[in-house]
Amino acid sequence: MADEKPRYKTYEHPAGGWGAAAATAKVLMEQSVLSKGSRALLAMNQPGGFKCSSCAFPDADERKRLEFCENGAKALAVEATKRRVRADFFARHTVTELMEKSDYWLEMQGRLTEPMRYDAAQDKYVPCSWDDAYEMIGRHLRALDSPDQAEFYTSGRTPNEAAFLYAIFVRAFGTNNFPDCSNMCHEPTSRGLPPAIGVGKGTIVLDDFEKAEAIFIIGQNTGTNSPRMMSNLVEARKRGVPIIAINPMPERALVRFTEPQDAVQMATFGSTEIASEFVPVRIGGDLALFKGMMKIMFEREAAGEDVLDRDFIAEHTAGIEALREDALAQSWADIVAISGVPEEQIRRITEVYIRSSATVMCYGMGVTQHQQGTGLVQQVANLLLLRGNFGKPGAGIAPIRGHSNVQGDRTVGIDERPSADYLDRVHEVFGFAPPREHGHHAVESVEAMLAGTAKVFIGMGGNFVRAISDTDRAYEAMRRLSLTVGIATKLNRGHLVHGRDALILPVVARSERIVTAAGEQFITIEDAMSNVTASRGVLEPASPDLRPEVEIVCRMAMATLPDSPLPWAEFIEDYGLIRDRIAEVYPHLYHDFAERIQAPHGFHLDIPPRRREWRTPNGRANFLVLPGLEANAPVDDPTMLRLATVRSHDQFNTTIYSNNDRYRGVYNDRMVLFMNALDRDARGLEPGAKVALETISGDGIRRRVEGLTVLDYPMPRGSIAGYYPELNPLLPLDYYDRSSGTPAAKSIPVRVVTL
Repeated sequence: MADEKPRYKTYEHPAGGWGAAAATAKVLMEQSVLSKGSRALLAMNQPGGFKCSSCAFPDADERKRLEFCENGAKALAVEATKRRVRADFFARHTVTELMEKSDYWLEMQGRLTEPMRYDAAQDKYVPCSWDDAYEMIGRHLRALDSPDQAEFYTSGRTPNEAAFLYAIFVRAFGTNNFPDCSNMCHEPTSRGLPPAIGVGKGTIVLDDFEKAEAIFIIGQNTGTNSPRMMSNLVEARKRGVPIIAINPMPERALVRFTEPQDAVQMATFGSTEIASEFVPVRIGGDLALFKGMMKIMFEREAAGEDVLDRDFIAEHTAGIEALREDALAQSWADIVAISGVPEEQIRRITEVYIRSSATVMCYGMGVTQHQQGTGLVQQVANLLLLRGNFGKPGAGIAPIRGHSNVQGDRTVGIDERPSADYLDRVHEVFGFAPPREHGHHAVESVEAMLAGTAKVFIGMGGNFVRAISDTDRAYEAMRRLSLTVGIATKLNRGHLVHGRDALILPVVARSERIVTAAGEQFITIEDAMSNVTASRGVLEPASPDLRPEVEIVCRMAMATLPDSPLPWAEFIEDYGLIRDRIAEVYPHLYHDFAERIQAPHGFHLDIPPRRREWRTPNGRANFLVLPGLEANAPVDDPTMLRLATVRSHDQFNTTIYSNNDRYRGVYNDRMVLFMNALDRDARGLEPGAKVALETISGDGIRRRVEGLTVLDYPMPRGSIAGYYPELNPLLPLDYYDRSSGTPAAKSIPVRVVTL
């Protein structure tokens, strides 16, 4: 594929369908696991099987025998691959040589098989024993002047048991430095929803899709980032439910979709139209759009129409007067100019919302990754509160989280700002006093590295250095550390941008069996709708030298805290003991954990807003005002375009499955720039022109990415898009939402420079 020329061709077919089936078969064959992978797929997301390591969307019930999607199949294929990265691979390549390889090339080398240590004299990774690796980690951590000089990163693939113990180990060590992947995506949900509705999670369950009378999908590319949700949208459209898609980019799956598991549609080449209306909001225009909708509702209510749920508002909410005053003060000229959406279309979709007595609003990182991402999340909640769309069937808020168990990790303690109640419970259950000071989120951890106040970075999965903002500065920061540890299944860029000492520790994958002296173990996962289910791998580990995350955490703790009274060795052998401790620390959420997890589909964690109970300081749901209409700081530059970084269809987070993006018609290229043709013409560019992008920033740092091919795409004027992580060098480290710490990756101010 590397020798193929880039191709750009509009994708005319429905999403899903035979294209998805062919892509699934192709990736299984490419990884030489067609037979093994096909058998494993039958156990994915099924009772008694394992949970997909890709997206966090919930499993369907027993009515659906096959519960996987194209991207889940890709995730399994590269996990079950026959390809291996052994010691001889590292003997053939220096780190400097590997840095020249693409992210895709690194991914395709296969599974890591044994622990490796960086040897600076050779510029290579060399084998080391597990005992030596743990000794090195413990020695570096104990040598720090303060526990706060270490950063402990967590990826969403980490299961509840390992994440819980990781949180206990790190707090016993003495810090709350927990940068994690949620800091970079849905932290505005975790921080924005508690003051609004009392919980930092979504409030719907799958059954609500079946009862909804309208569904709004805001800033979320469902067909690529949570494909199993498409089945729910297909069924809703078949019932005639209006689906409003609000996004700067028209995404193919929200136009037409063929469900691969629908035999009739597949046989007849049929499809379902998904979005009843597409709203092409300008990048950063969501706040203006939301306020336009609220302005219409307040005006119509003032004119005597029965638009708002007055009884719900009176009984359950506070703050509506300030919200009304703010919305009515906005002018239509400003709303239209900033949102990019005509007034008549805003009125049309508001009418859909008003006519629905039960509405679900889903959103993704198109809402959260702005400088006012937390406030934007609260505006979605405002819209739902105005019509009482909480605590009734078919209604509620649905943050569509990206990574499997990213929500679960937060629930069981991966939080740089832990609650006092949690810390009190940890003290009571484990007998040590955890630190109370807030720790670092992801951006702050890089700032600490640059300042020299962070010395050690331990990454529990993920590819932190490629996911975080300001790539060049992030590389510089990581290279200043005394130790970096990458706990992973596959080789990635994070292992090549490292500290003076560095370790790669290979871990058992989600699809693989975990067997200890106490017998076969299972782990648990929390999905995006607060369901907790068991996950049991069915494949043999890729190497006998792999270790489960739980064991790695416990052995790091034993090496770092040799006098710790906690029974780390017992936790390694019996995961049930860990779940007992989780239940003790979280008695309201995880009571009777051992019994409830035996149910085939697990159990649902308590979400008080589902019964109209609001655990806020005033005991009510709160309307929260975000002043103005701009979701990001205005930029006084007539050449500015707002850049959103996006995934391709053949990508999950920083993992690149191929250099193609089938639904957007891009093949064998990732250095592209999607642009409105009128914006292209205004800059004197031809289709296919090669350009550079430069960030418009006042910090004096030049940020530039070259070699981008301009592709015409139906984007709103002033809005452009390109792939993540290739365009992360354009995102300044300090360009983030101050309430949550989430980088504003969906609205980077840039200018186009011709080459």
